[in-house]
Amino acid sequence: MKTEKLIVATGNAHKLKEIREIFGGTEVISAYDVGYTGDPEETGKTFAENAVIKAKAAADALGLPALADDSGLCVDALSGAPGIYSARYAGGHGDDKANRAKLLENMRGVKNRNARFVCSVALCFPDGKIVCAEGETSGKILEEERGNGGFGYDPLFYSDDLKKGFGEASAEEKNSVSHRSRALEALKKALAEM
Repeated sequence: MKTEKLIVATGNAHKLKEIREIFGGTEVISAYDVGYTGDPEETGKTFAENAVIKAKAAADALGLPALADDSGLCVDALSGAPGIYSARYAGGHGDDKANRAKLLENMRGVKNRNARFVCSVALCFPDGKIVCAEGETSGKILEEERGNGGFGYDPLFYSDDLKKGFGEASAEEKNSVSHRSRALEALKKALAEM
């Protein structure tokens, strides 16, 4: 199934930019730019459940296929935290600086710094059909921020694949190994097989 236009249930400019780079040749539009006003409560217990909640709400409201993702950082020494609460780890939603500060505080003196970014994507159609995919990338939590690139926890994440921090990587380097790119590539493959 070829997708020429993709409605994405996010207002996050960083995510939209990354999705546009990964889906080159496809018009990627924020659902909020075409009249969607929803903000469904993320009540799922997994990234996949939350992605479906967001995509389904947008697809139902717009009568168009809609894509949503839910992603986050899972740190082994913190029993998988911040996990599905990554965006609001320090309390408020989307305060990247506060979230990174809390993570550094919680990781002070911790030897096991293994972590992974996880991304679940869901594409929901108005007829109820749902296509899901997931991607991960492994690495370690740095002891201090490095680089000015990326967003969220990127300045604290050392990529095992890139052998450098996501904050130090170019967008192209990061997109070649990121959890979101892996999830979206898996979704593209699933759609091609439909």
